[in-house]
Amino acid sequence: MMNIWAIVPIKPFNRAKSRLAKVLPPEQRESLAERMFRHTLEVLISVRQIAGVMVISRDHGALAMARDYGVHTVQESGAPELNAALLRASQVIGSHGVDGVFVLPADIPFVAAEDIQEILHLGRYNTTVVLAPDARDEGTNALLVNPPGYIPFAFGGCSFRRHMMLAEEAGATVKIYRSDRIGLDIDTPDDLETYYRLIGQTTPQEDPADELPVAD
Repeated sequence: MMNIWAIVPIKPFNRAKSRLAKVLPPEQRESLAERMFRHTLEVLISVRQIAGVMVISRDHGALAMARDYGVHTVQESGAPELNAALLRASQVIGSHGVDGVFVLPADIPFVAAEDIQEILHLGRYNTTVVLAPDARDEGTNALLVNPPGYIPFAFGGCSFRRHMMLAEEAGATVKIYRSDRIGLDIDTPDDLETYYRLIGQTTPQEDPADELPVAD
């Protein structure tokens, strides 16, 4: 069995989902971010093929919450820069002889164990990169790199194409994984509207995070 570690980057809850400011008050944005983070951790630790989980954040509360789930944590320091933080975490993990790293952002509300298992299966061979794009084929909603450090991280705007280009330049075998569950992240008001529709809710009268699915 492969030795794969997951890395979960998480912004401070009180700064999360700023692009939803026009449609959700701060308390609901913070609650939504926290519940999605919990869901992410619950799904990851339910997947037996994941040997370990590492959370990276500047948020002491998020790190404490992660430790309650029994996962490893890394406190970010200095200027916030996601790709640099992911690189440092990947280097730490790689020094322990793991086969690959699996990056899963904490804002994929419907991600399921089946998605992760299929991505790990696709990435089971050395020099393989598996990309799971968002529904618009713009962002990267999950990324498996086997071995760690094989390509640099390029999260941010239009990261799906950048990751694909970096993988091809490295000579990697590139696999694309698509699913409706993993394709939906909650970044924009349109994403939030889609989320409400899928859970059968039309307004934010209740905390939308209360409707997050429970990991099997």
